[in-house]
Amino acid sequence: MKGVLPSRSSLRSEAPELVCRAVADGPERAAHHAIRRAVFVAEQAVFTSDDADVRDASPTTVHVLGLVDGVPAGTVRFYPLEVEPGVWKGDRLAVLPEFRHVGIGRPLVRFAVATAGRLGGSRMVAQIQPANVRFFSALGWTALGAPADYLGILHQQMSIELVP
Repeated sequence: MKGVLPSRSSLRSEAPELVCRAVADGPERAAHHAIRRAVFVAEQAVFTSDDADVRDASPTTVHVLGLVDGVPAGTVRFYPLEVEPGVWKGDRLAVLPEFRHVGIGRPLVRFAVATAGRLGGSRMVAQIQPANVRFFSALGWTALGAPADYLGILHQQMSIELVP
């Protein structure tokens, strides 16, 4: 993994290889955080300088990197909620704009759901921006209640049952 973020010249026109895996080392963690900053700070301005929080330092948080032909393209993280045994929260799903047409988002969500289930989770929840509700619904997620403010942006809380 040479650079932290890809260049457009690294993309191929044929069907790409999509791989999702838990972050394994320092360079992968740096790529994970660089993608999150590119999307949540630079592009969407959800955060002013960095989106890192206490969850990033927790040993129970799983950081995932989505690769397109070996190039870091997307991320997600998920963790168990201490106040609700069996419930995991998924968040920080981010895909770089140049990779949104390749379909790495679905494998990232599916990896998080499957892994949380294998780790003993019974349900996963997430706060979803309205533009992405159909995407999550197509993956089996269900809306809970009405959209509400989350981090200063309208979000829909959604949930999915996990299987071991």
